Amino acid sequence: MDFSYLDEVMEEATGAPIQPTGEGYRNIWVVAETSGGALLPATLEAMGQARELADQIGTYVFAILIGSHMEPLARELIAYGAERVLIAEDAALAEYQPEAYVHVLAGLVSQYRPEILLLSATPMGNDLAPRLAQRLGAGLISHCIALELDMSERLLLGTFSILGGEVFHTFACPEARPQMATLEPGSFRVPRRDAHHSGEVQKVDVDLTDVREKLTWEDMGTTVDLPAVPLSKAWIVVSAGRGMGDAAGFALVVRLAEALGGVVAGSRGALDKGWIGEDQVVGAGGQFISPDLYVACGISGDIYHYFGVQTAKFVVAINPDPEAPIMKVANVAVVGDALLVIPAIIAGLGK
Repeated sequence: MDFSYLDEVMEEATGAPIQPTGEGYRNIWVVAETSGGALLPATLEAMGQARELADQIGTYVFAILIGSHMEPLARELIAYGAERVLIAEDAALAEYQPEAYVHVLAGLVSQYRPEILLLSATPMGNDLAPRLAQRLGAGLISHCIALELDMSERLLLGTFSILGGEVFHTFACPEARPQMATLEPGSFRVPRRDAHHSGEVQKVDVDLTDVREKLTWEDMGTTVDLPAVPLSKAWIVVSAGRGMGDAAGFALVVRLAEALGGVVAGSRGALDKGWIGEDQVVGAGGQFISPDLYVACGISGDIYHYFGVQTAKFVVAINPDPEAPIMKVANVAVVGDALLVIPAIIAGLGK
């Protein structure tokens, strides 16, 4: 039987501080991540999960901050459920360095012996977690979309998806300690912030004498020319046909796609006019697409065109003919001249 909940009773009665060390493994840790001087939402999600698990087994939540000038964020972590925040500060830790971060975390784990250690499945977490697990000789469940506890053995159960989400597996690490998992961002709720929640902030000693930095960080503000999004993978597609009149009219379609962050496409008629390329044609003889939003401008929408967009989640059609086939299958049908409607939409988006 677990009597960890008595720690809280004794602490309230005697004022004694939390005792995180001991021969056994206990407490749940979250490795916090920051960006631009703020906590990542993924870290807050991990804090919420840690709090729920800790309440089930009657133990404490620790958050670990590694970097430089981290103390202001410690109070935020306490407000989101941490009883103690350990801060490891050093100028060499201001940017992520795998060897340095693993060295610091491995030392803290050896000293405090957490029972469960959670990280976010962010680019940093995906790089750091397996390195740390290997250093500690611990097991790791990656990309978890759900966490549970087997209360009979205090086992962390992590569920993750494979085959594009078609199959789900639940794993546990019954032997190794700490039990480690990375949490897929967006799969867990952010807990309610409690400004009245109390906790302790503790700075820990950092010794990086024998640790070599291996990463060289470049200016992340440098402009990078990204490759164009293929039409088949675009979430937003703005398409047009002969109804745009001429190249100047079709230019409005391009502007609308840019304003929406979408990709330009068109009917076979737009290809015949020379406004789009062969790889931008939607419909039979072209591409079959499934965007979240499909905007059809000046397209009548015959059966051959409709075949290409029938799996689109939301269709907006702009056409002066209310009886045009595309208007009958659209979620929103705008009766009007696209040459007049599109500028109004762009102006509205600008506001």
